[in-house]
Amino acid sequence: MAARFDTTLRDQLMDRRRVLVEASGAGGVPELQRLLSEVDSALARMAAGTFGLCDSCHEAIEPDRLQVNPLLHYCLDHLTEREQRDLEEDLALAAQVQRQLLPREEMRFGGWDVSYRYEPAGPVSGDTCHILTRSPGGVQEMIFLVGDVSGKGVAASLLMAHLHALFNALVDVGLPVGELVGRANRLLCESTLSSHYATLVCGVARQTGEVEIANAGHIPPLLVRAGGILPVESAGLPLGLFSTGSYPTASLSLARGESLVITTDGLTEAVDVSGEEYGQERFQEALERSRGLPPRAMAESCLRDLATFQGGGRRADDLTLMVLRRSA
Repeated sequence: MAARFDTTLRDQLMDRRRVLVEASGAGGVPELQRLLSEVDSALARMAAGTFGLCDSCHEAIEPDRLQVNPLLHYCLDHLTEREQRDLEEDLALAAQVQRQLLPREEMRFGGWDVSYRYEPAGPVSGDTCHILTRSPGGVQEMIFLVGDVSGKGVAASLLMAHLHALFNALVDVGLPVGELVGRANRLLCESTLSSHYATLVCGVARQTGEVEIANAGHIPPLLVRAGGILPVESAGLPLGLFSTGSYPTASLSLARGESLVITTDGLTEAVDVSGEEYGQERFQEALERSRGLPPRAMAESCLRDLATFQGGGRRADDLTLMVLRRSA
């Protein structure tokens, strides 16, 4: 494990140990003593250089599980039946909670029709998808967000939930979209490990058809109109890397019937059984063929094209696809 990660976890474990010692006092509560013993064992493994290795096979324990619980002794292949059952129940509950954080799959607001598809590669996902509304000065605005957290599994899903909460808290402040993303970035830097980051597209759509977009290291959104398909370029660093990052915005105007499409790389970087990548060019061709369809049908048509390309191959990454159409 990286030295920075070890140091951070060691500090967290030392803090936990102090709390347990204070809570135990002179009473010696059995459960607290057990937890204290587990913390001491983890600290001893760090000192011996064996922290993060499975007690059974001596291979590395899954990093995302260690981030959530640094007291683990076993990798997934060597859990007891009880531990496997508990883990499955926890993942099922986490997936249910994560689904409840998502917006409705189809909605209409302020002259816009929105549809998205959200497909985790496993029980939980590191992709984030969010629709928020606000009315600064009585003018209706829709805030849209599609993002991709580094890594996979439980740790990525926790960071996804954290991002969701940050934007929920910030959206009503009324900040311009570039400042909104910048504020979320600073808060994320202050509250997560430096190894954790997220790419995302965040934008505001107005009833006039005006759209303003900030991009934090994500795949550029695509503007789908009769004259062709154009990437919307605006550059900023991923969230969570540097607290001083700034996020310039791109402004555009959509005519009625035109669409803005945002995806995560789980779509463009999907591969077929031979290992060939689906790619941006195929994606844009699929969009062109489905340009006249309603948002939901457009998204489903693109995913069918991807499934045909993969030919039964297993997708290895989470996938999110959002279509925003200015209502006709």
